Amino acid sequence: MLQVQQPADESVPAEPAESGGESALEQLVGIDALREKFNEFVVFFQSQMLSIDVAIQAAILFIALVPAAVFGPQLKKLIQSQIAPRAPYGVLRRAASAFAHIATPIALFITLQISDVILQSFGVYSVLVAAGSSFLAAWIVIRLVTLVIRSPFWSKVAFYLVWPIAALDAFGVLDDVLIQLEAFSIPLGQNDSGQAERLSALDLVRTLAVFGVLFWGASFINKFVTSRINAIDELTVSFKALLAKILNILLPVIALIAALQIVGFPFGTLAIFGGAVGLGVGLGMQRTVSNFFAGFTLIADKSIKPGDVIQIEDTFGWVTEMNSRYVSIRTRDGMAHLVPNDRFINEGVINWSHSDRVVRLHAPFGVSYGTKDLRALASKVENTAVEVERVLKTPAPRCNLVEFGDSSINFDLRFWIHDPANGITNVRSDVMMAVWEMLQENGIEVPFPQRDLHIKSAPKGLAVEIDDRPRSHIREE
Repeated sequence: MLQVQQPADESVPAEPAESGGESALEQLVGIDALREKFNEFVVFFQSQMLSIDVAIQAAILFIALVPAAVFGPQLKKLIQSQIAPRAPYGVLRRAASAFAHIATPIALFITLQISDVILQSFGVYSVLVAAGSSFLAAWIVIRLVTLVIRSPFWSKVAFYLVWPIAALDAFGVLDDVLIQLEAFSIPLGQNDSGQAERLSALDLVRTLAVFGVLFWGASFINKFVTSRINAIDELTVSFKALLAKILNILLPVIALIAALQIVGFPFGTLAIFGGAVGLGVGLGMQRTVSNFFAGFTLIADKSIKPGDVIQIEDTFGWVTEMNSRYVSIRTRDGMAHLVPNDRFINEGVINWSHSDRVVRLHAPFGVSYGTKDLRALASKVENTAVEVERVLKTPAPRCNLVEFGDSSINFDLRFWIHDPANGITNVRSDVMMAVWEMLQENGIEVPFPQRDLHIKSAPKGLAVEIDDRPRSHIREE
């Protein structure tokens, strides 16, 4: 029998190594790796968290509550008795009340800061005390924003911005995050010295933060200055509105420029984007810019001003507010119509109180040709109009005969009022109702149109049927 012999260099597969009793499920889950990580955590906790320094810091956190509980109420009484009564009403008064409200947490924060300084003087790195100070500072800032500004928007901004910063600082990674934000940047060009200018993400965050603070301060200054301007009786209403509009635009621009200057933004590189910005303003913001300049034009030429009674197309009401983009018109039904400024320039407007609030209204009516004494009728109508509450006696109402119509003698009653803001349709209705009652009392007929029908051809029997009907039923439909 022929036997094939295997080569000597070919090795036989080895037996699987001993697994030490570990099952396939334990190998899949990685029990050894988890056990190793747990052991490392236990060693770290025993060496770091159970040390004398950590115990001292934990004790300091609890002991700091004692002076805070003692001095907090005293600080609250001091603020309420000495600072709050002297602060003017508004933001400063709310700020004083807010500091008094959180006096105890502020005292605790001061105590923790003093403890941190003392520990660092002995060469002890206070991890827990620093973390507690960071979270407590974040809570104080959020409470101050909520109590002082009283804005849901800024409260949410403070909540979602301050807490992450406090958490990063408490875990000691805030510096690393700032370094990464500084490294992420975009080139802006070169300055006059030939050095490259870059805008980092950290610069952008700092700009937004500084601009937010300055913008809030600008809004506070704007309200304060506007209230002082409105209190000056020597200034006209239109000039006050013009100054308020200038402040609304100028102060935010100053806040933005100041924020860029504080963070060291290279203004020389803005020339690169000048053409693109100009093109964007000319195309994308054409209507917005038009409304801005139209608003200044309306106030400068005094065509309309707050308090005027105006009518633009079907909208009738009085001007309650003139903003940089629109004019708010409150109608008689209580609705506020926000009309863009450029509509007043392009389409025109009826100003019922531009130069004088005394305006003239019309109430047309007609009487039958059977009326004999038209002069006496006109005199009675004028006397009737004067009796209506809002109709002025001077200038006196005037009833003019304007037309001999097809079916009636037409008159036009013209009367004057001095309060168009209280409505025009309602007073015209009152006058016409009074005239109608007077006509009915004197037996004067207000005719309706009458026509004669001449039928050239009709079916047989129609003429007989028409002759049998009462004449009062034959009317033009």
